[in-house]
Amino acid sequence: MDDAFESDDGSEQEAIREPRRWRDNGWTAQVIKNEDDDGWAVAMTPDGQVEPALVGPWTMGRDKKNPKPLDTAAFNTLVKTAAEFVRRHEQQLHATLHQQIEISHAGGRVTVTLDIEPDEESPSAKLRATDAAGEVLGEASVSPGFKLTRARAEAWAHAEFSAQSVR
Repeated sequence: MDDAFESDDGSEQEAIREPRRWRDNGWTAQVIKNEDDDGWAVAMTPDGQVEPALVGPWTMGRDKKNPKPLDTAAFNTLVKTAAEFVRRHEQQLHATLHQQIEISHAGGRVTVTLDIEPDEESPSAKLRATDAAGEVLGEASVSPGFKLTRARAEAWAHAEFSAQSVR
């Protein structure tokens, strides 16, 4: 087509606006046959990715046999929905990998954090306690499967943040 845009990786991409395939604004929408039934689905794939970030149902056309063609309004709605889905997934992943609990200890507030590094070959995790001024009170390497709970954080504080007490 005549429109071009710059993708996230800086390369110039041609916009595509076909009835079953649109590419623009960093996304590609592809209308596909739904394998589960006689209907249709739309796959939303971010530029540079192989797998779609989101696959959802798509509307049948007037003939009740073929899919409704993509248009500007539908594509923009799909982009907004897929981008929000990806954002929520990233937030959930961040919350899983970076946990934080505040406890009372020695008359003050202590923040206990668990940061998990999800490396495929050697995942690791670090437990850290800091006071209100940001001073590190203790650190310990823990299993990536370590569950940070208030009770565990308080027990670690009771043991004066000893690395051996959190194993």
